Amino acid sequence: MQNLNFLYLTIISLTLIHFHCILVQAQTSPSDIAALKAFKASIKPSSITPWSCLASWNFTTDPCSLPRRTSFICGLTCTQDSTRINQITLDPAGYSGTLTPLISQLTQLTTLDLADNNFFGPIPSSISLLSNLQTLTLRSNSFSGTIPPSITTLKSLRSLDLAHNSLSGYLPNSMNSLTTLRRLDLSFNRLTGSIPKLPPNLLELAIKANSLSGPLQKQSFEGMNQLEVVELSENALTGTVESWFFLLPSLQQVDLANNTFTGVQISRPLEAREGSSNSNLVALNLGFNRIRGYAPANLGAYPALSFL
Repeated sequence: MQNLNFLYLTIISLTLIHFHCILVQAQTSPSDIAALKAFKASIKPSSITPWSCLASWNFTTDPCSLPRRTSFICGLTCTQDSTRINQITLDPAGYSGTLTPLISQLTQLTTLDLADNNFFGPIPSSISLLSNLQTLTLRSNSFSGTIPPSITTLKSLRSLDLAHNSLSGYLPNSMNSLTTLRRLDLSFNRLTGSIPKLPPNLLELAIKANSLSGPLQKQSFEGMNQLEVVELSENALTGTVESWFFLLPSLQQVDLANNTFTGVQISRPLEAREGSSNSNLVALNLGFNRIRGYAPANLGAYPALSFL
């Protein structure tokens, strides 16, 4: 009798353990699952090849369940407690479709990378609700329309790459509110207008091959003490490149070629005035502009300059 009772208890215990495991494995937030379903539904089924990441997104299985053998084998990662989606990084498989506004429900997302596909249509303004987003990479797609001003509310954003799309219109006026942004690449779009006040902590700025116009203004670059790389070639920028620009303390590489600049003023770095120079400027490209007159005499005060 005791053996029989023990057998019953063992069976009940194993059943409870199995039930617990099911509960542990199937715990992704319903709102996250709904957002993933909407994300996949916004992509043309004909562009989802059998060997692609999205082909493995089978919603008969919980997205964050482990081990992943046949479903959700790539394209996303989950938080440590397996309750929320925190990264979407798609493979470059030629997916064609729009980016659903319901992406905003993935509020724990830190990375959204859809690079090298065929997404089209506007970038939804609801993307501003992704308050934990650190990396937004939509490069090499066919996104069109303007850059939504709401994107400047992403206070955790460190890298924004929208290059190689068909975006048009002006840059958002409140770009400088992205105080954590370190890398900005908007190259190869159809952006117009002048350069607004930029994020103060940028390391890399690339807005080449657009239709930006007007002069480089000091207030646009105010406080940018960490800026190392500036790529603004192939635009319609005008006026004189003034001396304050070359006094940005961390500047290393500058490409202003293929614009309509008419002059350049280069001051001696502060260190050079005091008898030594620690300027980091290595490369300066001013080719294919409308600059006339003599070459600036103070170029010799930049000892690290190896490309001009």
